Order: sequence, then structure tokens, then C-alpha cells
Amino acid sequence: MTTIMVTAMIALLLLGFPMMIPLITAAVIGFYMMFNGFGQMDTLIQQMMAGIRPASLIAVPMFILAADIMTRGQSANRLIEMVMSFIGHIKGGLAVSTAASCTLFGAVSGSTQATVVAVGSPLRPKMLKAGYSDSFTLALIINASDIAFLIPPSIGMIIYGVISGTSIGELFIAGIGPGLMILVMFSAYSIVYAIVKDVPTEPKASWKERAVAVKQALWPLGFPVIIVGGIYGGVFSPTEAAAACVLYAILLEFVVFRSLKMHDIYAIAKSTGLITAVVFILVAVGNGFSWIISFAQIPQMILETVGVNDAGPTGVLIAICVSFFVACMFVDPIVVILVLTPIFAPAIAATGLDPVLVGILITLQVAIGSATPPFGCDIFTAIAIFKRPYWDVIKGTPPFIFMLILAAALLIMFPQIALFLRDVAFR
Repeated sequence: MTTIMVTAMIALLLLGFPMMIPLITAAVIGFYMMFNGFGQMDTLIQQMMAGIRPASLIAVPMFILAADIMTRGQSANRLIEMVMSFIGHIKGGLAVSTAASCTLFGAVSGSTQATVVAVGSPLRPKMLKAGYSDSFTLALIINASDIAFLIPPSIGMIIYGVISGTSIGELFIAGIGPGLMILVMFSAYSIVYAIVKDVPTEPKASWKERAVAVKQALWPLGFPVIIVGGIYGGVFSPTEAAAACVLYAILLEFVVFRSLKMHDIYAIAKSTGLITAVVFILVAVGNGFSWIISFAQIPQMILETVGVNDAGPTGVLIAICVSFFVACMFVDPIVVILVLTPIFAPAIAATGLDPVLVGILITLQVAIGSATPPFGCDIFTAIAIFKRPYWDVIKGTPPFIFMLILAAALLIMFPQIALFLRDVAFR
């Protein structure tokens, strides 16, 4: 049965079908073979509906909507200008500002693709004009944007939390440490690159200009305060924090900044609805597929065959990192989380691993894979936004991928990088 399901999925993928079609086809094949027909097909449909029933999933369209509003408004530019005013003048300061702006906007939007658009569009021309190569610039933007997977809010963490039953609030808090660690790595590399290539520095901003930039960015900086402070302080659940972010985004862009008008609402709602529909269809289909393979005990058979169950906690974490990293090079991150998380669930439970640590590592691997050739989703976002050839976009990625892999290794060796803030907040 497993062979037939995998063969059908690969064949449909090669024929160019969207990922939801191979998933549901494999689930239907598995159901037919296990139950000898379609007489109880409503059971599979019920499992699919159960996948999108958890209330915590309401946070997904809310964060998507908030990110869309901010991307079309002024929030991103105000954050960028604030960062630039403080570090734009140091060697490599423009590149460091780009990485820091991606991190800040990730803490606002939770979306890597929204971050590529919002930060990359204004800063790429500036970096090219300053003397940075296009390959370095593109690689920095798409990889720094992936920090949005780790800095709360993270849509990937929400999906993992729903699938695994892990606290989304704990995942959000635990992602802050690794996200900041990666920002430091990227910043150090950017400074070294600028020194080696002798990239000119930007003019130094005066303290008056910095004060103006901070004042203008105070409103957008309220987003991470609402999300992290609200959840940490017990004021909001993650879902309530998402709703508060939408309200805050509407007030900022429509009332305070007046950057958007009433006629923009239709386009924003349509964009959010389309993205949400895709995400929820994938979640529903993925849950049906996960139920089929779990019912057939396929995960146990796979793990026993490759010997993961006997590898111990560190071996299981390494196996998870490799599997998710490779899978995200070819398949959409949400699909990978939906399919692989149930497969590794028995090994995670058997070895007593902290599900929050596992979730952070999975989220990191998803981030790495999203910017890794051949089919990382952020690569194609950059191709579409910046109108550059595939090779130009991926040429500068190896150093960043190496740093992200190093970050994963450090998390395995020193779990408290992720768990320290979680323990302070929830233990």
C-alpha cells in the first residue's frame, strides 16, 4: 500500500498537479485499500474536517490579513528607516539593516514571502547602488526573511502546534532566541563581506534624524509588543493576539497613517481569502493523509526500517532535521509539516524529547528549505518580485544555508538557546 501511495504522489507531482491533489489521491488510495472500498468514505471526510476544526487555526487568516495590510501600508518602510538610521553608516551597515529589518517585519507579519516583498523591494535597489553584488543581496533578503518563520508570529509554528498538540504560545516565545542568534550570524557575515569587498558606507544619521525615525516607527513596533507581551503576560491567547494585530493594523494604516483607503479593503480581503483558502485546504487534506498513514502504522514501519527509534534523542533530532530540510527543498513547507510531523511523532514520544524544542528545529529546517534550491518557495517569490533569473537568485545562498545548518546544530547541542525564554515565561 505504501509503495502505491508514494508512486501515485510522485507521478502526480511530476505531471504538475498542485500539492493538494497528490495528497488527497494518496489518502483515497490508502482508504480504499484498507477498508476494501468507499463504503465508509465519510470517515475520511470527517478526518479532513477535523483538521481545520481547531480554534487556534483562526490565528492563521488573522496574521495573513494583518501582514497584507501592513505590506500595502507604511509599517515596513518606517521600521526600515529606523534600523537604517542607527546602523546604516557602519561597515556593512546597509546589509545588517536589511537583515534586521527582515527580522523586525517578521515579528510583525509572520510570513516569509510578505517579508521578501515588504523589505526586499525598497532595500535591494539601495544595496545594489551601494556596491553589493546582486547575488549577495538576493541571498541575504530571502534567507533573512526566513527568520520570520522563527520570530513570532509564525504560521509554521501554528500549523505544527495544531498537528502535534504543542502549546503555540510556548513555541512563539521559544522561537525568539534562535531567531536573534541567526540575525547575529547574518550580521557578522555581512560585515565581513563588506570589509572584504570594500563596500562604501552610508552617511551617518544625526541624532535628530534618529529621533524622528524612532518616533515614526513607534506605532509599528507595537505589533511585537501585542504578540509577545500579550501572550507572555497572559493577556491574550495566540488567537486573540492575532485578532488584536488585525485591529491594530487597520487603525494604523487606515486611521493613523492614512496610507490606505476604503477602496483598498476589497483587494486586501481578496488576497487574504485566496491565501487562507489554499492553507486551509492543505491543512484539511494533510490531516486526512496523516490519519490514513497513522491508521496503517506506516510511520512506525518507516522509523523501524531506518532505525530511528534506536538512535536516541540526538539521533532522532538529527533525523528530523535532515528529513524536513530535504523535503522543504522540493515541497511547500506547510505540506511538509503536515506530512512528516505525524511520521516522527512515535519516535519523539518514545525518546521523551521536548515537543517545543522539536517544533523550533522543525520550523528552522522549514526556513532553511524554503530558501534552498532546487524548489525553495522563497526562491520563486524572489524571482517573481525582482524579475531575476533562477541562477542569479540562488548563486549567493550557500554561505547563508551553512549558517542556518550551523544554527540547527547549535540548537541540538544547546537546547536552552530556544528553551530558556520558554522556561522563564511558562515554567
